[in-house]
Amino acid sequence: MNRRNFLTLTGTFTGGTLLLPDFLHAFGSQTNLVIGEQCLVFIQLNGGNDGLNTFIPFDNPLYYDLRTKIAISKNDVLAKNNGMGFHPALKDFAKIQQNGDLSVVQNVGYPEPNRSHFRSQEIWQTASNPNQYLNEGWLGRYLDLQCKEHQPTAGINLDNIDNLALKGNEPNAITVKDPNRFKIRTDTDETIKLSDNPQLDFVRKIANSVTEGSDEIQKALAKSTAENSYPKTGLGKNLEWIARLIKGNLNSKVYYTSQNGYDTHDNQVAIQQRNLTELNDAIFSFYTDLKKANLLQNVTIVVFSEFGRRVKDNGNGTDHGTAAPMFIIGGNTKGKIVGNNPNLTDLDNGDLKYEIDFRSVYATLLKEKMNFDYTKIGINNSPLKGLF
Repeated sequence: MNRRNFLTLTGTFTGGTLLLPDFLHAFGSQTNLVIGEQCLVFIQLNGGNDGLNTFIPFDNPLYYDLRTKIAISKNDVLAKNNGMGFHPALKDFAKIQQNGDLSVVQNVGYPEPNRSHFRSQEIWQTASNPNQYLNEGWLGRYLDLQCKEHQPTAGINLDNIDNLALKGNEPNAITVKDPNRFKIRTDTDETIKLSDNPQLDFVRKIANSVTEGSDEIQKALAKSTAENSYPKTGLGKNLEWIARLIKGNLNSKVYYTSQNGYDTHDNQVAIQQRNLTELNDAIFSFYTDLKKANLLQNVTIVVFSEFGRRVKDNGNGTDHGTAAPMFIIGGNTKGKIVGNNPNLTDLDNGDLKYEIDFRSVYATLLKEKMNFDYTKIGINNSPLKGLF
């Protein structure tokens, strides 16, 4: 069995009680990672969210000329500022921004954009160049260097499947669907001695990840509760789990989750209204929970999608595009709009030209929040100014 398949079997948990082979219980505990209080929470919008209808250039007549079927009415745009404003479903985004806790980074993308969902997500998750293929994710590489010892819960992915962004040479991250059901049991205390073959070191680390990861998660949950109600949605539940793990002092450096459904070729107005409402409500509950716990300054929430949509509508929706905004919440962000408003007169074959490389955002997060030299994981883009 190769390493990738073994990791899939033992490093990912989608709920229920996991029964481990006896030999995996032959290993003892490991030293916990000593880390600071800052952490990053990533929310990935899968499918390519339409940025122009999310943070809207309502004061630009070209927006309405090019989007005759799907443009958001100027009267419905929220928190208007310098020609830009939020989709009406994002009423609490507007409130968070007015509180000074949300920054918008405009026109984020990368050169030679790829319009394939899979490949563009891969580029974002590995921080690679468009023509470069990497086996490890940018956060996995960061955790490999950050963790002096193997640490199974340095990264937590709340999802059904593993996330390439967290994949490193060491299994320092765990994917789990329902932390409350992530419990390890064995039907026997009998242990089997494992071979001393050094090639089995990875098996030992996986064993420790499974047992210690479960133990640490249960300890954190036992020390925390949700201080306010969350929406009964997939994203709402995942952010409630993340809040409880943070408040329970799990001390993970990175949390990751996602929301599906943003591939709006058709029926975009209704679909995006529904998706952005779910996003807004889940994030506002999370934001409010962290503020009540006096933890918002320690948690930086990053909301992004693999690409935006084309500027001109296709009649009832939009097709795959390029640049789009990112949203940064908490972490003592300065609450500003970073970058220029979308330029609708200078397009690249009908698409927005990116102005800010997403790797510059990554560099800023690692430098300002994690106190980490981003060049050590192959990111050479300059950090942004004015974000924190």
